[in-house]
Amino acid sequence: MSAFRLIFLAALAWLVIGLPARATELIMVERKGCHYCIEWKTQLGPIYPKTSEGAFAPLRIVDITDGTPDDVVFESRVVFTPTFILVEDGRELARIEGYPGEDFFWGLLDIMLTRNTDYKQQPKTN
Repeated sequence: MSAFRLIFLAALAWLVIGLPARATELIMVERKGCHYCIEWKTQLGPIYPKTSEGAFAPLRIVDITDGTPDDVVFESRVVFTPTFILVEDGRELARIEGYPGEDFFWGLLDIMLTRNTDYKQQPKTN
């Protein structure tokens, strides 16, 4: 094997090993003027980043008119807003279509996280 090829392969391996793993995230697809999007952002938006779910799967908000972000692949087209899509390594794992209210949202999100990732539900404190 030539010295050039060895150097090239070593550099390639160094680059690949040095790349950060793509984290799990929750993508919220919204539409301007969407009542349920506004309701979610008002009720849960401020607290989501402070929860164990938000720490595990940080939120990214995208507008439906912008299409699918370049760095992810959705299983199907988003039709309803809001749609919450759980993504890991740029690939859709699961989704919640619509906003069913605060109580149902947390339960559905916990189910989605525990079934599709290594997330461990944290006990809720009052």
